[in-house]
Amino acid sequence: MPEMTSLGWFHTAMGIIALISGGFTLAIFKEISLQTRSGQIYLATTLITAGTALAIFQRGEFGPGHALAVLTLIALATGTVAATTRLFGKWSRYVKALSYSGTLLFHCIPAVTDGLMRLPVGAPIVTSFEDPILQTCYLVLLVLFLLGISLQFRWIYRQPLY
Repeated sequence: MPEMTSLGWFHTAMGIIALISGGFTLAIFKEISLQTRSGQIYLATTLITAGTALAIFQRGEFGPGHALAVLTLIALATGTVAATTRLFGKWSRYVKALSYSGTLLFHCIPAVTDGLMRLPVGAPIVTSFEDPILQTCYLVLLVLFLLGISLQFRWIYRQPLY
């Protein structure tokens, strides 16, 4: 892996703050929302993380991390429209939950990838995107996301309309 630049370190710090605040928000409030301070922190740091990801070109070309950043920005925009308008009608809260929780999945994929490909320093756990360990991690993340969004949808269904 290439050395990290100052932008890379800032991007990583914002991503870590986003992951912590997003996990905290889901654990405490069961959904990510613009109405909570931790939700606001999560959404702001997610926006910054996705934006900075688009400016990092360590391999010299548009890559999977850039695609995830674009998906993150689309999910943030969709979730914010769902949270602030009635465009999606009675489905707005579900669209918001799916969009905002999707951004958490989009954070986890590069976090796991970079973590396993950079650590421990000098002898990383994986050296290729095709490594079975990495592929298993992606599958586990997908299963956790599907389980989490299912629980969120069930919780939202049981809440009074707002």
